[in-house]
Amino acid sequence: HLLLFLLFVGPFNCFASYSRATELFYSLNEGLPAGVLIGSLARDLRLPTASGQRPAAPQPPLSFTLASRGLGGQYVQLDNRSGELHTSAVEIDREALCVESSGATVFGGAAAVSSSSSSSASSESCLLLLDVLVLPQEYFRLVKVKIAIRDVNDNAPRFPVPHICLSVPENAPVNTRLAIEHPALDPDVGTNGVQTYRLRDNYGVFTLDVEENESGERTPYLIVMGALDRETRDEYVTVIIAEDGGTPPLVGSATLTIGISDINDNCPQFSDSQLNITLYGNSSLGTHVATVHAVDMDLGSNAQITYSYSQKVPQPSRDLFHLDESTGAIMLSSKVDGDTPRLHRLIILGNGPGCIPAVITVLVTIIKVMMRPPEVVPRFIANEAEGVVYLKELEPINTPIAFFTIKDPDEKYKVNCYLDGDGPFRLSPYKPYNNEYLLETTKPLDYETQQLYEISVVAWNSEGFHVNKIVKVQVLDDNDNSPVFSQQLIELSIEENNVPNAFLTKLHATDADSGERGQVSYFLGPDAPSYFSLDKTTGVLTVSTQLDREEKEKYRYTVKAVDSGFPPRESIATVTITVLDKNDNSPRFINKDFSFFVPENFPGFGEIGVISVTDADAGQNGWVALSVLNGSDIFVIDTGKGVLRAKVSLDREQQSSYILWIEAVDGGDPALSSTAKITILLLDINDNPPLVLFPQSNMSYLLVLPSTLPGSPITEVYAVDKDTGMNAVIAYSIIGRRGPRPESFRIDPKTGNITLEESLMQNDYGLYRLLVKVSDHGYPEPLHSTVMVNLFVNDTVSNESYIESLLRKEPDISIEEKQPQISIEPTHKKMESASCMPTLVALSIISLGSIALVTGMGIYICLRKGKKHHRADENLEVQIPLNGRINLHMLEKKPMEISNI
Repeated sequence: HLLLFLLFVGPFNCFASYSRATELFYSLNEGLPAGVLIGSLARDLRLPTASGQRPAAPQPPLSFTLASRGLGGQYVQLDNRSGELHTSAVEIDREALCVESSGATVFGGAAAVSSSSSSSASSESCLLLLDVLVLPQEYFRLVKVKIAIRDVNDNAPRFPVPHICLSVPENAPVNTRLAIEHPALDPDVGTNGVQTYRLRDNYGVFTLDVEENESGERTPYLIVMGALDRETRDEYVTVIIAEDGGTPPLVGSATLTIGISDINDNCPQFSDSQLNITLYGNSSLGTHVATVHAVDMDLGSNAQITYSYSQKVPQPSRDLFHLDESTGAIMLSSKVDGDTPRLHRLIILGNGPGCIPAVITVLVTIIKVMMRPPEVVPRFIANEAEGVVYLKELEPINTPIAFFTIKDPDEKYKVNCYLDGDGPFRLSPYKPYNNEYLLETTKPLDYETQQLYEISVVAWNSEGFHVNKIVKVQVLDDNDNSPVFSQQLIELSIEENNVPNAFLTKLHATDADSGERGQVSYFLGPDAPSYFSLDKTTGVLTVSTQLDREEKEKYRYTVKAVDSGFPPRESIATVTITVLDKNDNSPRFINKDFSFFVPENFPGFGEIGVISVTDADAGQNGWVALSVLNGSDIFVIDTGKGVLRAKVSLDREQQSSYILWIEAVDGGDPALSSTAKITILLLDINDNPPLVLFPQSNMSYLLVLPSTLPGSPITEVYAVDKDTGMNAVIAYSIIGRRGPRPESFRIDPKTGNITLEESLMQNDYGLYRLLVKVSDHGYPEPLHSTVMVNLFVNDTVSNESYIESLLRKEPDISIEEKQPQISIEPTHKKMESASCMPTLVALSIISLGSIALVTGMGIYICLRKGKKHHRADENLEVQIPLNGRINLHMLEKKPMEISNI
């Protein structure tokens, strides 16, 4: 609206506005609380009111207004009258507000300015830009306010990755510099940014240096300060620490792993320089002679070794002995005969990449054998392939494996035979043959105990010449083992209200059998609920739905582990799941509204009633505390039992009912609560007698003119009762009379109205005193009050002092106590006594003398009837319902309608 106003003030005013444009500059730290004074625009602009000068003529007050509520406006509060700028409740975070760049970048009222854009700002300046309008028109100007946000050290350096890896070659020279590619970052600027780096442990061979580029970025460099050797130590693990320049300084750290890479700085080496080997001349082709082995401390391709004969080894020796270039194994490759030399010198080279070969000499001495060795000829009974015998486990005892025929080729020497090696096997002569032996088992084989046996059938002759025949026995697996769970009882727990498909556990069962016979699959038992799932392959047990502890707390079912053998074998485990409680149920009252009826004057701290509340949660979550939200100064509640009590005795006449709100809070974290409404109704006790409001004094009197007609109302007795119900039903009766003819007046038992019954005669003049009893119908005992009604029958009051002297005398009145009775029928009309008068007048006119007797009898009869009805009306009482609380000053004095209780 201000901008629209400015558009209509005219071009001259616009020019004036431009001429009054002003720029103010302030600065403050980031992170200040609300209400910190930034500056006073009125004072800094030296406006008249700000300097204390009194203007020549009254001027309208100054007004300061932000031209727009941009990004900068939310961080400041501008006082429209004083022009004071304060920080707002929105805390200024310089790192979030300004984007650092080489030039000035403005966004939504904030700017990051480099030194090239302002000589007065630092290279990391951050500005809030505000446009303030000063009114009224006489002082109008547009003020450009710039607020520089100074950085404070509120951010610690932080490495972008927690683990930094760096590789250094082992031959790196001293002072080698390697850049660390992940330097620490600090959102703060200037000296509050990252300044230095250090190593927690440099191992005596490393240090750090920091280089700063043209843009001010600092990069740490790892410097090698000592010799490295991968073969001695291949890795260094330390912590790199970045520290800023704040006060106090803040630090950040990351793990730095320095790996030492291998170079080919080691060559193969043999542990021995010479091997001496003896070989019998009758050795068969392929006999293993020896194996040479060299070691290279390097890694990978740098440690690859190949073996070869030296050029000094003659060709016959090369042909007789084969050298494996990869393993260094020397094997007999040609048959030894009489022309074969008895001594062979084998010079073998261990070759590594870029290395001088290592050298070892193998001396092989061949011993000439004159006799032929014994022969061992096997004939296999069990399945055999390439010298390996295959037997199923659990084969019976004495299962035959093979026959062996032992003989001497020269038939000169006796040959014996025995079995060498461990295992449940036996080699015994097979009679009646002399040179036949049977190999058999001595007990069942168990694949799970041992899968392969290697035994030797050894034959030797009397000259001590031995021959070995190696036999390998491979045990074949059978499905003789059931899967075995790691636990037979798997006890689990999970919090209720879990996410669907929540992980419970991973079952694990092992099967000692091999192959498919040892592959285990998992299945749920038939007693498992449908919302539990068990992965057949992995054994992962999950629950697909949310569990509710209040619905079911424990689950117990079986799971099976089944192998893939034929027939399959299985085992069973039991899973028990306990659903842990969460505080997801608020306390619940049995009723939302409780009503209690309590007799008034109930003793203090007596039990009014019990508030029943439950909480479906368990433990601490199900513990409920009750408290009274209102009326706690009168009522108190027993937290444990829920018993509601009043601290003091209650009076219905002061307050007939109470409405309380009871809060139930459980013991969860966070706690849940609920409220219930409690209504307490006080039952009336007849503890208040009727209160006579009129007449107000026993000394007051009323003048009754003798001309008053019978049936006319004279006055009334008006009383109220603070009780209620039957305790407040009031009946009026005259219990004592004194006067010339006291029966001339009667009182209505319902309304208390006093009326004249008979015409007043000359001799009826004088003072009448009526003692009126006002009684309620309370139980167990009615209460009553009395009042004296004074009536002075005369034409006028000529001597008031005489009447007052009569009133001061104690009246001699006999009490005519009558038990009040509750009337059911309405009051009869009281006109019969008055209706006799015309008859008497007519009779006296017709016959004054002759019918005097009849007239007297008629008068006598009428008077008797009038007294009869008068007594009946006095005993009539009504029930007047009164409200529980009566405003005695506002109560209208009028007859009330009769109602049935």
